[in-house]
Amino acid sequence: MTITHASFVTLPVADQDRALRFYTDVLGMTVTLDRDMPQGRWLQVAPEGAQTVFTLSGPGMGGFAPGSARGIMLVTTDVDADCARLTEAGVSVQGPDELPWGRMAAFTDPDGNGLMLLTEKEGF
Repeated sequence: MTITHASFVTLPVADQDRALRFYTDVLGMTVTLDRDMPQGRWLQVAPEGAQTVFTLSGPGMGGFAPGSARGIMLVTTDVDADCARLTEAGVSVQGPDELPWGRMAAFTDPDGNGLMLLTEKEGF
């Protein structure tokens, strides 16, 4: 096998503009691609410097159900500070909790896609 990385993760959303505001304004991601395609708008965001991007897939783009993505892990250097920022932005956050592999919290985007924040424990 010669796989080098994942290109993108699809996050099904009902309203791409609302999702774009959340992922850029609240989570601090940047737009990597925003293009009209025959099937609809191809919209991608990513954390600065990331290899893998998130495709905010709207209606008509693949038949995905908004809010059906789960277990998307976002690694952060300070889960506590990020949880505080999310809470200030009106996002309901569960945690953070101390786990063997680090401090982790969970939240959902405006469509209900399940995301997690993790500050990894050194050496784990």
